[in-house]
Amino acid sequence: MHSQRWEAQVAQATGSPEALPFWDGEIRHPVYSKVIKRALDLVLALLLLPFGVIAMAPIGLLVKLTSKGPVFYKALRGGYHNRPFNILKFRTMVVGADRYSGTTALNDPRVTAVGRVLRRTKLDELPQLFNILRGDMSFIGPRPELLKYTMRYTPQEQCILWVRPGISDPSSIKLISLDEAVGHDDPEGAYERNILGEKNRMRVAYAQNQSFRTDAQLMAQTIWCVGRKIFGVKPKA
Repeated sequence: MHSQRWEAQVAQATGSPEALPFWDGEIRHPVYSKVIKRALDLVLALLLLPFGVIAMAPIGLLVKLTSKGPVFYKALRGGYHNRPFNILKFRTMVVGADRYSGTTALNDPRVTAVGRVLRRTKLDELPQLFNILRGDMSFIGPRPELLKYTMRYTPQEQCILWVRPGISDPSSIKLISLDEAVGHDDPEGAYERNILGEKNRMRVAYAQNQSFRTDAQLMAQTIWCVGRKIFGVKPKA
């Protein structure tokens, strides 16, 4: 029943974008947000694309050879200006894993052996270069959320969808080890009770105050935090 209700919500949102939250307030630095940032994203994505393709080819082969199913995972997320889009990742779980929960638990058995490595290194998100080229995403922006959550945004939170979603944002840096934060007993419940509200507050703060300086700082912090996670350096308490 849960999956049927979820599929109905997705179908409704996809077929009727106006049903999603709408924001008619102000966004700080609108020219940077709508024009300059998009140009910078496009240039950087094009520069990184040849290196990204070289890296993605062996990763895709490894995913295909080590578990049954497609190489890429596509899932609907709430997008820019209320347009749901398919976010791209390398598949890191067994096929059909998202039918049970959209939140990954600590030591989640649905994650494949290769998937654990890809998640630890964040290489599973390399295909989002194509999302950036298509205009669905930015390098830095509010991390895109499941439609079942974006459809519940309060009026104060609706500005999140009026900023192009990103690969990284303040919440994804702070919660770089989200699986550890939600635990393994009730990950989806823990996410909704303890994390979602704080993530939304951080997304709103970013959406209303984005700037080139902020994005540059977040890009540097993302690289630093991912590097520390790859090498097993625990964040200080």
